[in-house]
Order: sequence, then C-alpha cells, then structure tokens
Amino acid sequence: MDRIKIVGGNRLEGSIPISGAKNAALPLLIASLLTADRLTLKNVPNLADVNLLARILRNHGVDLAVDGKRPGPKQHIGETFHLTARDIVDTTAPYELVSRMRASFWVLGPLLARMHKTRVSLPGGCAIGTRPVDLHLDGLKALGANIEIENGYVVATAPGGLVGNRVVFPKVSVGATHNVLLASALAKGETIIENAAREPEIGDVAECLVKMGVEIEGIGSSTLKIQGRDRLEGAVHAVLPDRIETGTFAMAVAATGGDVTLTDTRPDLLQNALDILAKTGTEISRTHNGLRVVRNSASMNPVSVETQPFPGFPTDLQAQFMALMTRAAGTSVIRETIFENRFMHVQELARLGAEIHQHGDTATITGVEHLHGAQVMATDLRASVSLVIAGLMAEGETIINRVYHLDRGFEQLEEKLTRCGANIERLSGD
Repeated sequence: MDRIKIVGGNRLEGSIPISGAKNAALPLLIASLLTADRLTLKNVPNLADVNLLARILRNHGVDLAVDGKRPGPKQHIGETFHLTARDIVDTTAPYELVSRMRASFWVLGPLLARMHKTRVSLPGGCAIGTRPVDLHLDGLKALGANIEIENGYVVATAPGGLVGNRVVFPKVSVGATHNVLLASALAKGETIIENAAREPEIGDVAECLVKMGVEIEGIGSSTLKIQGRDRLEGAVHAVLPDRIETGTFAMAVAATGGDVTLTDTRPDLLQNALDILAKTGTEISRTHNGLRVVRNSASMNPVSVETQPFPGFPTDLQAQFMALMTRAAGTSVIRETIFENRFMHVQELARLGAEIHQHGDTATITGVEHLHGAQVMATDLRASVSLVIAGLMAEGETIINRVYHLDRGFEQLEEKLTRCGANIERLSGD
C-alpha cells in the first residue's frame, strides 16, 4: 500500500492549477443515464472515484470514451469524457461497487426515471458518519416511486413513470438534492424542491441539465423548479473548478508562509472559507483566472469556525483548517455541524505534536510553536490531506499511510506541491 513521505519546512512558492470538482463530476457523469444521446463532459479530474464510477456506468450500458490530457504546458487541463447511454442493459447497481463509493447511490434517481425500475444497493455507513438515505427515498416516493428494501437493496419501481410533485427536505442534503434533481428531469410535469442544498456543484449539474433541455428555475437557491421532459438531449459541459481543492491549497500555502497563485479557479465558490482564512493573517487577492495567496507574517492568528451548508464554511475544509490552526498563536475552536464523526484526524494530528481537545462536535485547538514529523494514518479523504498540510509545517519527516484516500479526491497532489517547492514523494507499497 502506497505511503507519502514529507520533509517539512519548505515554503510553497509558484503556481498551482486547480482541477475540475470531483463533487460535480460524479453527478454529471451519472446524468448521462438520463439520455440516449451523447453527453460530453470537459475538465473531468483523473481520480479513483471518477474511474470507479466510470466502471459502474459501463456496467449499466453506458458507452464511454475518454480523451487524454492535452500535451504541452497546460497538462493539468482535465480529461474529456464522452458518454452515451443509448441502451440501459442493467438496472442493478451491485453492492460490491456501491459499497466502495457512496456517490454511486445517486444512479437510483436517473435509472428509475428513465427505466421505471431499478435495484440499487444501500451504501451503508462510512468513516465520517452513517449518512442515512431516507431523504433520497422520501424524495423519490414524493415523485410516485414505489420503494421496498430487500436484502440490502433499494428496489424502486414507477410503472407509469415518475410524476412531478413538491419535495420538501426537512434538512439540507446534498446527496438527496442531487438524486431528486436528476430524477425530476424525466418526471412528468413540474417538480419543486424546497430546502434544496445550494452547493455550487448542484448548480453545475442543474446548468448541465438545462443544456440537455430541462427548464429549471432557482439555480443556486434553496428552491428549485424543474419542468420534466419526456426525452433529454445530449450536451457539452465543462465541470466547474474544485472549490475544496482551491481551499486546501490556499491553506497549505498559509501553513508554509508561502506565496502561490492558484489558477483556473473561482474565488466566489468558497468566499466564506477565504474570508476565514484572511482572518489568520493570510493575504488573498483575485487574479484574472484565480487567486493569489500570500502569508509573510511570522505568526498566525487563531480563528474559530463552525461548519455550515453552502454558503457557509464547508465541512470538507474543516480538517485542513484544523491542521492550520495547530500552529496559530493562540486558541481556536472548530465546531462540526454536518457530520457526527468527522474528527478522526484529531488523534493523528496529536501524533505530530498538536494540542487539540475534543468534546462532542467541538474541538479546541491551542497552537504550538512546532510540530514534529511522525508516522500517521489517513482515515478519510479530507483527513488525509489535513495530514499533508501538517506534514508541510512539521519539523523532520512525516509518513502518511493509507494514502489511497487522497487518490479519491486530489489529482496530482504530490506533483502540484513539488512544483512549488514541497519536499514530498510517494513511496510505493510492497
């Protein structure tokens, strides 16, 4: 199993290109199930999760061709996927595939909407919480689906097709919003989704559906009005930049007292996180296609934060910000309100010398003068990259184990950091 070795202390300087957003690419790929025409997606990141979903879609009968990365100086430009689901050959999403990536459960809505029946494995729990799928199922039931749970599978049918309706989520759910939004594209009549998640990745999927012929009002708001179509057309769509990767690298630059320009990204996608980062003493300025991050101060201000649904501070940046605060000049408090079990990185950061006290959904971090390299273990995707940030600040050598988590969500992480001066390398497993 691969590991990553980091020798900390180097200042990051230079430029880092931001990849396409994984959290938009996955539902966009799934949207190909809604049409028999070709859907072309540009700026798709080359990630383990994307490759696994491609395998799942092929299992359903999607014909998929991938254009490789372009040669020349802009090799970071994402891959182009051409997807054609002319014939759905299998409406079952098996446990052995769905259990490896929770987002693959989102095939439920499109398969049900187009084929009027499907059988999808329940995704089960995961490292950062149970995340039940009841909101997904209740939303599809509101559209007329008959749903049974049999032997760990969701068996859904809609003999006459789905019918538009009002869907009111009792709490904000990104996954449920994706599932119902995709399903409603082929539902008869109008669907209104209230208390919809507002994350930019949902807006990106909605924009793609509009290109495919769906009329959608309220994109970017908590109320979506979707006019279903009998048939969707093909389209060409570029995946928006990854705001979590943008925030992660911005925090890595702040951690090392660096000066880096993040290109091919949009600051408006994570303004709250950038405002929080600026309070630490980090200078952030917009450029023509991204932003520049600079921190020259010897010390870093402690800042407290609470995770919230968009447009609040993202839960997917919580672990990275905690790593940053381990070196702040004072005490900061982080409250995690989205997932009930997303502090497993606390113990690993403590192995590097961090002083963190956790009580329930709140962690109190007292900044220390030095972190020290050690062996640590990644527990999930965002926790793993928080250990990278901590390793960049630590004195000596840090070894991060189980880095397959990183490959799920960060494209060319080591290469991007190395080009900016980081001493980081991947050690191949036996």
